[in-house]
Amino acid sequence: MNQHIRKPRETRRGVEPRLDPEGLFDLRYRAFLETVSHLRVRLHRYCARMTGSVLDGEDIMQEALFEAYRKIGQLDDVGALRPWLFRIAHNRCIDFIRSRGVRLKAEAGYAADEIVLPVEPAGPGAGRAIERLVVHLPPKERACVLLKDVFDHSLEEIAGLVGSTSGGVKSALNRGRAKLAALPAQPSTAPAHDPELERLLGRYVELFNARDWDGVRALTSADARLRVSDCYNGLLSASPYFVEYERGEPWRMRPGAVEGEIVLVVDRLRDEVWRPAYFVRIRAEGGVIDRIADYYACPWMLDMLAADAGYESPWE
Repeated sequence: MNQHIRKPRETRRGVEPRLDPEGLFDLRYRAFLETVSHLRVRLHRYCARMTGSVLDGEDIMQEALFEAYRKIGQLDDVGALRPWLFRIAHNRCIDFIRSRGVRLKAEAGYAADEIVLPVEPAGPGAGRAIERLVVHLPPKERACVLLKDVFDHSLEEIAGLVGSTSGGVKSALNRGRAKLAALPAQPSTAPAHDPELERLLGRYVELFNARDWDGVRALTSADARLRVSDCYNGLLSASPYFVEYERGEPWRMRPGAVEGEIVLVVDRLRDEVWRPAYFVRIRAEGGVIDRIADYYACPWMLDMLAADAGYESPWE
């Protein structure tokens, strides 16, 4: 199958995907994404807080949306679209947490619930500092605090999402809020130091900015995977990914960090000023790149990081 990924037309809030009908994600999927576009910022925010990572949250949301697209025939009531999508995203987050062993680590840190005193509920619109700290809670409490205090879902809605009762949700809320109040101040996260990965990414950036595509390909494995948000998820070798960077507005790539993880930042030239546009996540094994995730169509990631840091989004 001939896959084509065309770089999108850029807008103030992000980019507009253009997808070939023969691409892995067909036009019907694009139509579905447009239908749920009003929910994507909230879905990503939820997934990012549940997983503790803006990048992992986007990956989980992408998987949840594709799962929802494949199962859309199971949705009888269109009015139930929001809770249905949140339920799928929630289940994906729980699977991710369990696979990483985060659940056991979190629960071990808060095994003695009885020593934590109740506190005044945070309530809807909880501060972003509290919102970021929920990653220290066990999954159920984490979900309940997010859904109630951040997204203002009803107890009944939350019970349906987490597979509990209204009473169970209340108990989880009380435990979670109390634990959050007892947490010490969290230090800022410094980027992880991985000399081999830093060297590899430095070389990747050097070749990418020089438009030396053969040199870039030489850094990747034969079976390297590529995910381009909303467009493609498959073998890097089957896509014209690198060539597409020849088109569109001026850009440059540089090393950066997101929440302590080393990433690549793509800057766009806007009004004669270089501004961050999106991230590229690189995974490597044995000194060879085996996975690339390109988040070009996800402006909410920048918005969320900017809000967490207390400054305006670079898109504003």
